[in-house]
Amino acid sequence: MTPGAGSGRRDLTRRALLRAAGAGAAALALAACSPGGTGTSAAGAGYVAGDGSFATWKTGERGAPVALTGTTYTGEQVDVAAWHGDVVVLNFWYAACPPCRAEAPELRAIAEDYADRGVHLLGVNPRDDVGAAQAFERTFEIPYPSIHDSDARAVASLEGLVPLQAMPSTVVLDRQGRVAARILGEFDPEVLRGLVDDTLAEKA
Repeated sequence: MTPGAGSGRRDLTRRALLRAAGAGAAALALAACSPGGTGTSAAGAGYVAGDGSFATWKTGERGAPVALTGTTYTGEQVDVAAWHGDVVVLNFWYAACPPCRAEAPELRAIAEDYADRGVHLLGVNPRDDVGAAQAFERTFEIPYPSIHDSDARAVASLEGLVPLQAMPSTVVLDRQGRVAARILGEFDPEVLRGLVDDTLAEKA
C-alpha cells in the first residue's frame, strides 16, 4: 500500500501526542485525524499554507521506499537510498515563503541535535535559483544540503503525499526509506521532534 492523502490510516503516535499537548498544540493533533489534510490558500503570499496538521503511518501500512535523487545547490548528487538504515527528514521550502523562514532555525537545531543519532536532513526546493537558495542558507546558517528540484522530480516521488504548492511541508522517512510521517505547513517543533524520536525508536 502506498501512503497518500487517501490511503493509510492516520494514527497519531503516543509520544507525539504527549509532546503536542505539552506544547499547547492539541489542535494540530485533532486536525491530523481529519481526512485530506490539505492546506488553505494564503492570499497574496504565492504559496499554499498547510495548517500544521500531521499524519503518521504504522510500520505495516507504509509503502515502498521513496526513490528520491537530485543535485544540490553546490552541484553534489544526493540519493536518499544511501541513507537507508538511518532516519531522514525531508523539508520542502523556498526562500520567499514566510513559514519556511520561520521554521529554518528549528530545522538547523534539529540537524545539529540529531547529527550523532543517525538522522539526516535534506531540503527540497522546487523554485529558487542558486543565488536565492544559497542566500537563504547563509542567512539561517543551514548545515544540511538542499536539492534544486526545478523539474519537480522529488515532489513527484511523493505524489499524493506532498502537494506541489504546499510550502513548507516536512516528511519523515524511516530506516527503510519509507514514509513514516508528514506535516503540512509550518511544524510545531515539539511535534516534529516527537515524530523523529518515535521513528528512531522503531526496530530496524
